[in-house]
Amino acid sequence: MKQQQFEAAHAALWEQYRGVLRALEAGGKTGRQAPVPDPRPFPQLYRHVCAHYALARSRGYSPGLIADLHDLARRGYRQLYRRRTRLLKASLGFMARDFPRTLRRHAGAFWLGMALLFLPMLGMGVAAHQDEEVIHSLMSSLEIANLEELYDPANRKPGRSQARQADTDFAMFGFYIMNNVGIGFRSFASGLLFGVGTAVILVFNGLFIGAAAGHLTRLDYGETFWTFVSGHGPYELTAIAISGAAGLLLGKALLAPGNRSRLAALRANARDAIVLVGGAGIMLLLAAIVEAFWSSGTAPGAVKYGVGLAGWVLVALYLTLAGRGRHGA
Repeated sequence: MKQQQFEAAHAALWEQYRGVLRALEAGGKTGRQAPVPDPRPFPQLYRHVCAHYALARSRGYSPGLIADLHDLARRGYRQLYRRRTRLLKASLGFMARDFPRTLRRHAGAFWLGMALLFLPMLGMGVAAHQDEEVIHSLMSSLEIANLEELYDPANRKPGRSQARQADTDFAMFGFYIMNNVGIGFRSFASGLLFGVGTAVILVFNGLFIGAAAGHLTRLDYGETFWTFVSGHGPYELTAIAISGAAGLLLGKALLAPGNRSRLAALRANARDAIVLVGGAGIMLLLAAIVEAFWSSGTAPGAVKYGVGLAGWVLVALYLTLAGRGRHGA
């Protein structure tokens, strides 16, 4: 393709890119995003410009065109880097301030979620430890056999079935993310069933975890089980309870809207509920990282228990103290 044809084919895209780039650069100087044009297609436009720059160089087009495209790509890279930095700062600010403050404003829903998860867990754990038949009320014989396989002391990598023994830690990280996020999202979304769905999911998960813990401890698989779950448990269990709290906020709006319509109350509570779900999602991500890369490792049991205890202390301090600075709510 001749240079004239090349320029004619891509002139409109370059002009659109320049317009967005100028708006982003102006916003960076004033501290505010320019109102026009829409910056959302910028990353895709940037990739096209970089590709055109590479083509122009490889085809030996005029130095003026190559220099122009190089300048556009260089300026675009600066804007992309700045936007990513702002996104990271916004995410850190969200976890440092917005999320813990919002959770403390809805402490009642949080503690109710914790109770619905942990009280059935403790009760079922004791019952399953004392009576070997109790677990059969929740799981089939095949499910129990699979559970025992996961935490058999002879299992080379506890928490993984024989079919997943060869999976990499990164592959297991993806598996844990899907599983954890699925539980958290169901706990939240089920709140639209007037909160009853959320309560049922929290109680069921508590019963299931308690039954597994009690049964495995009774079989003398406790050392394998407890050292595995101790590391990621603080983040995962707390995040599930927080997701449940978000669902309970939705249920509260539908059951007791006060002087507002149910729709208005739902919209108001949903804003805070989404903040809680966002924070819980990041905690579930952290739990998946610990579960995939630490929990099945070979560190001594005392070290794993110490890490788990430190995790509970950190979670408690974070949720209690984060965001309480001079500008705290």
